[in-house]
Amino acid sequence: MLYPELRKEVCAMNKELPEQGLVVWTGGNVSAIVREQGHVIIKPSGLRFRDLTPENMVVTDLDGNVVEGTLKPSVDLGIHTYVYRHRLDIGGITHTHSPYSTAFALLGRPLPAALTPFSHIVGRAIPCTEYVKPAHDETGEAIVRVSGDGLAVLVNRHGPFTFGLSAEDSVKVATYMEEAARTIFYAAAMGGEITDLPHEELERSFGWYHKHYGQNPH
Repeated sequence: MLYPELRKEVCAMNKELPEQGLVVWTGGNVSAIVREQGHVIIKPSGLRFRDLTPENMVVTDLDGNVVEGTLKPSVDLGIHTYVYRHRLDIGGITHTHSPYSTAFALLGRPLPAALTPFSHIVGRAIPCTEYVKPAHDETGEAIVRVSGDGLAVLVNRHGPFTFGLSAEDSVKVATYMEEAARTIFYAAAMGGEITDLPHEELERSFGWYHKHYGQNPH
């Protein structure tokens, strides 16, 4: 079996999505890329999260051809492969329909960089694309164009895509993004004015977090 350890990570991170309240039923997906071989590991289409195993993760190439696996890959595979081909800085992608983040996508609004916990991680507001056809190259193109080198983007009327150096990193961004969207929703409902943190503070906060947070040396 190809990439047993990475299959375990991708499977575990897919199972994290319902644990974090980011998906319902079989929606959403997490993938990772093996850059040296140009292979993508992704959740199979339509399988319940409780039924996912490392063995039934699907390995494809960057053209979407199945390299290893007996199940059909996620219908969002083409979006993932498009983004991987154009974002050489990332190693993992998460896509969810998490309700608070997706509410911003439904309205075509960016998610403000208003809270320090999320701004620590992404360092900027999260942009929203124009409406594009789901599960088509147009979606991937819009994601790449609008996200730039950022770690997250909202796809208009669809939901968030988040990125990281690994599958785990991309799920972390998706989880904190939903927490921020929920908090901003509550604050707006209370009548508060939601504003971005100043650019200088976003840069300082982002740099500080990535230098000091956690146990690994930076």
